[in-house]
Amino acid sequence: MKYLVRGGSKPKGDIAVNGDKSITHRGLILGSLAEGDTVLAGYSRGRDCASTIGLLQKLGVRIREADGALTVAGRGRFGFKEPDDVLDCGNSGTTMRLFAGLLAGQDFFSVLTGDGSLRKRPMDRVIEPLYRMGAEIRARGRGRCAPLGIAGQKLKGITYEMPVASAQVKSAVLLAGLHARDNTIVVEPVATRDHTERMLAHFGANIRRISDRAVRVTGDNRMTGKKLIVPGDISSAAFFAVLGAVAPGAEVSVKGVGVNPTRIGILDALRAMGADINLSGNRIADPEPVADLTIKNRPLRAVELGGSMIPRIIDELPALAVAASQAAGTTVIRDARELRVKETDRIMAITAGLKKMGAIINETNDGLIIEGPVRLKGATCTSFDDHRIAMALTIAGLIAEGDTVIDGADCIAISFPEFADTVTALAGPGALSRIGE
Repeated sequence: MKYLVRGGSKPKGDIAVNGDKSITHRGLILGSLAEGDTVLAGYSRGRDCASTIGLLQKLGVRIREADGALTVAGRGRFGFKEPDDVLDCGNSGTTMRLFAGLLAGQDFFSVLTGDGSLRKRPMDRVIEPLYRMGAEIRARGRGRCAPLGIAGQKLKGITYEMPVASAQVKSAVLLAGLHARDNTIVVEPVATRDHTERMLAHFGANIRRISDRAVRVTGDNRMTGKKLIVPGDISSAAFFAVLGAVAPGAEVSVKGVGVNPTRIGILDALRAMGADINLSGNRIADPEPVADLTIKNRPLRAVELGGSMIPRIIDELPALAVAASQAAGTTVIRDARELRVKETDRIMAITAGLKKMGAIINETNDGLIIEGPVRLKGATCTSFDDHRIAMALTIAGLIAEGDTVIDGADCIAISFPEFADTVTALAGPGALSRIGE
């Protein structure tokens, strides 16, 4: 499927975005490990979270949908059944890495696989700490890539100092730690998103943050099912925050967005660029903070981003590159080499797309250099089958001169199947058309 995007958008109005993908994954998994029912309202309906639901069902977990909410019938920590087929994670790296940790301590054999893109992504970073805990995992590509064959073992707690900041690896080790004897401690080089820690505590697990960068979980835990209200996904809201910041005369409000401090790097970056962003109605939807965002257009200036900021903004960097193309000066993004091993090489992909539209953007080994402001022009671009690239280029197309075609836009359903309808609600019925459905 392709998107035809009409340039010159003047977006105004209130919208809501899809439920947070990261929180939905974790709510489903921890709900399955708890005793009793867990209810997730406002959950993400993207394909990635559907992959997690499918895997849990193959492990014997009952999940039903009613009145816009999912109910997960928890089976306890050792209540899963051995699957009779391979477990297909689709395109979801979160699903594969978290389930590697979840299944490493189970008393059966399982195989995790995924689509062609996922089977190329590095899994050794999660295999290595699990191996140290006593896990038996075999992988192709010299132990780096899926499929992963996992023979469940009795695990032991370890102290693991992560060489690369990764919330997925941290979460996998903590999930394995729930099935290990003694304590498991994870030490991060830089703090990453803490949804797993918050949710473990919310479900009643014995977890404690012992320093700014270290967290400890014990293996002797009983968790109880909970009701969770999943907030709007800040990574999805980021595209509309950028649109509101750069489209002339724009004023965009996004209601009920998760504003976990470990996830709002995009707001901090846009504010550093001079964006007019207001948070209101701050509240807690246990266990996550939530607010309403209002973004108004005004001139932006270039920034330099790197170091500890990057893990807080890694998923939003394609959207931020669009904002940088409209900011006065030279924006430099460094220390973001992780972007090269996402669903595609996102440094290459966003550079290729924005260059076609006339942006002055160049790759570095670990980031981007972007000159602005530049008047973008409509072009035909490819998504490289990456949902965040497709959405970033759609936003660029809305502010460009003329029409833009995004080839491979169907990948957006991985995280945000409501994206096109949300764009239309904000920018008007002529702003975006689907081609080739």
